[in-house]
Amino acid sequence: MFQIVKPDIDIDFIKARPVAFGLSAIVIAMGLIALLVRGGPNYGIDFTGGLMVHMGVDADVGIGEVREAVAELDIGPVSVQEFGSQAGEYLLRVPAGDEQVGGGRAAQIKEALRARFDDRGFEEKRTEIVGPRVGTDLRRRGILSVLFATVMMGAYIAVRFELRFGVGAAIALLHDVLITIGALSIMNEEITLSVVAGLLTVIGYSVNDTVVVSDRIRENLKRFRKDELKPLINRSINETLSRTVLTTGTSLMVLFTLFFLGGGVIHGFAFTLIVGLTAGTYSSIFIASPVVEYWGHRAADVVVETKGSRAAKR
Repeated sequence: MFQIVKPDIDIDFIKARPVAFGLSAIVIAMGLIALLVRGGPNYGIDFTGGLMVHMGVDADVGIGEVREAVAELDIGPVSVQEFGSQAGEYLLRVPAGDEQVGGGRAAQIKEALRARFDDRGFEEKRTEIVGPRVGTDLRRRGILSVLFATVMMGAYIAVRFELRFGVGAAIALLHDVLITIGALSIMNEEITLSVVAGLLTVIGYSVNDTVVVSDRIRENLKRFRKDELKPLINRSINETLSRTVLTTGTSLMVLFTLFFLGGGVIHGFAFTLIVGLTAGTYSSIFIASPVVEYWGHRAADVVVETKGSRAAKR
């Protein structure tokens, strides 16, 4: 029978800890640098407030023509950008200046576009209006929800297993969130409510994978009490590797389909999950488990030092 991962596989994952930690540090640093260069996350209308018009026209209409159509309007700066990979779809954004950012401005923009492109397939696909105070509140709630979920998931692992497993899970979750946000910043993806939903999904998925590995480590700790910790953790990771590859692989197949065929509306959500699930699978093996192994060795060294000092005193 076809097997993706052989049952007798024996990979020394713990040995790769220095390389894995170094690689993660480099990727996280790249993301943080991108955030600094861009002046922070690229928040969407959901979090900044303002007006957004999603329009469709014939594929031969260029972005320059759309900008010309709204340039003569006395409504302040209007940002125009292509929407996803669909030719002829554009997003027009007006930053939030006041609570009346919608109403008249939205009508002005749509009238100007209709007058210019009515005979060239103009279609208003959606219009979103968010007041600046509402956007600020949503942004605060979004940040708090991600932080709260990360802390609570780490606390759950600590209670469910042991403190060292909880610390490993919390570090792995922080790692996944930082890498995902960094990737969003590098690609200049817009941070919307759907992206925040994707981040929360990533946290749940990463914890699920960490629980599977941690549970197998705990089982093997009971079964092989005399074995050293490093080979025991390696054995546990290898035993769950097939399940990890199959689960992540099938999930990524669906997500890549959404990313390429789901349209621009779901693009950011799919991208967030692709990066987050990949980072979550990586961190369960190369971040959380090595932290557990390092913690165990440090605890053992402390016990040995304590016993040695007591013997010396005698």
